Amino acid sequence: MGRGKIEIKRIENSNNRQVTYSKRRNGLIKKAKEISVLCDAQVSLIIFGSSGKMHEYCSSNTSLVDILDQYHTQCGKRLWDAKHENLSNELDRMKKENDNLQIQLRHLKGEDITSLNHRELIILEDTLENGLSCVRDQKDEVIMTHRRNQKQLEEETKDLHFYAQHKDMMMAENARAGNDGYHQRTKASFSSPAYCVQPIQPNLQRRLGDWSDFRSTLMHHSVGPVWKLRKDAQDIPALCLVFWESILQR
Repeated sequence: MGRGKIEIKRIENSNNRQVTYSKRRNGLIKKAKEISVLCDAQVSLIIFGSSGKMHEYCSSNTSLVDILDQYHTQCGKRLWDAKHENLSNELDRMKKENDNLQIQLRHLKGEDITSLNHRELIILEDTLENGLSCVRDQKDEVIMTHRRNQKQLEEETKDLHFYAQHKDMMMAENARAGNDGYHQRTKASFSSPAYCVQPIQPNLQRRLGDWSDFRSTLMHHSVGPVWKLRKDAQDIPALCLVFWESILQR
């Protein structure tokens, strides 16, 4: 029995659709290869799946661009608009320019110069001399800039060192001046003959009155030779003790 006829319509099941696409795609590519080899035909095949992935085949004796050009020539249909043609021309121009630059770069390196004539060699020599002069000038400028920066750094280092020394000297002088002033104040306080009477009890001076009244009271009772004020009697309780001793002796 032969195979049944299959109805050609979209396969709804995604898995079955993907399997069928893979099998028939491989079958088309196989048939394109066979017809290209058997019949010496120029075949180009492009397949886009539902996912957007592209599969292509082109005969070994041609290319896709050549086949499209032949199609454009024979059918008279414009596959490329003016914008694409301009882009293609610009791309060709840039490729040629890139090739020329690569050749010039090899010549500047001293490579592939056997094909150059005398005039081209002179032009190449002048170009190299001009380039060498520019390189030397730039090298000298870099060296001079480095030396200026180095000198500036040395001067700044000297200034900072001098400032640090000056600051240390000023701090030392201030410290000596402070110590001298402290010793002078201490010496003056010990050498002063003034009497400093400060009560231990804060209410004692308020009860006895000020110092002048207390002194006049002592003089009124005529303490005599027993009453002697000494410089080492610095507090009021000691004076009171002397006062009461003089009263008892009377």
